[in-house]
Amino acid sequence: MTTIAFLGIGLMGRPMAARLAQAGYALRAWNRTFAKAEALRGTGAEPVAELAQAVQGAELVISMLEAGPVVEEVMAAALPLLAPGTLWIDMSSTRHDEALAFNARLSAQGCRFIDAPVSGGVGGAEAGTLAIMAGGAPADFDQVVKILGAMGTPQRVGPVGSGQVAKLCNQLIVGATLNVVAEALLLAQAAGADPAAVREAIRGGFAGSRILDVHGQRMLDRNFMPGGQVKSQLKDLRNVLAAAGAAGLRLPVTELVTRQYATIEAAMPTADHAAALLALERMNPGLRLGDAADQLP
Repeated sequence: MTTIAFLGIGLMGRPMAARLAQAGYALRAWNRTFAKAEALRGTGAEPVAELAQAVQGAELVISMLEAGPVVEEVMAAALPLLAPGTLWIDMSSTRHDEALAFNARLSAQGCRFIDAPVSGGVGGAEAGTLAIMAGGAPADFDQVVKILGAMGTPQRVGPVGSGQVAKLCNQLIVGATLNVVAEALLLAQAAGADPAAVREAIRGGFAGSRILDVHGQRMLDRNFMPGGQVKSQLKDLRNVLAAAGAAGLRLPVTELVTRQYATIEAAMPTADHAAALLALERMNPGLRLGDAADQLP
């Protein structure tokens, strides 16, 4: 049986690791705050306090960490402990160039790498319905496709680094659509229509989307408790702009959306990214969607 070291038991990592353990995989759960790993004990996972305990002898390492620099730090500490041939799957959202650097570092020690960021939020992680965008060698992907399938729907999108490119494309669309949905609902209210009814009316047409379904309702409920977080969305959008700059590309809509999220990051970094509505309301003093109280972390 493949022994999996799962590194990073946070908002997303916890339900992802739980699904793997509940699927019957031998899984060691590690987090810098041990209590978070310990909370998985009831799922069948083995919580471990030290990184070395997690990765030594593991055929597969999965990381789900905050950002590229954290992945780099953990990988550097784990690297001397990895056996040749170990496959490391990083499911964090990092920059494309960081994914390429991780691959080079692992390859130099005879290990293998797949970048496989995800989309679907905490709800998708809990339900096992994440979209998993994988960049790596075909043989490596084929080896782990069933394992990844316990967490969602994996799709290989190209060589190493391609997973992060796909995630950036995903986050570009998500971030922009969140802001457009906020504008549509606030316009409906400002012009005298019922924004909830407008949302229902347009859901079946070309404007219908998962963002309108889930986050449109969140905005109407003023529920900004975290699924995807403002700070994570902003990090991803900045990574989009960095990748675009490296490719000689200008993305004016993404630049605007990034500025919108930057206006609220300091005040509510862990709020759900549906808080794009709050950034829009700040630009329109006196206008507020609905009369529910704000639910904020």
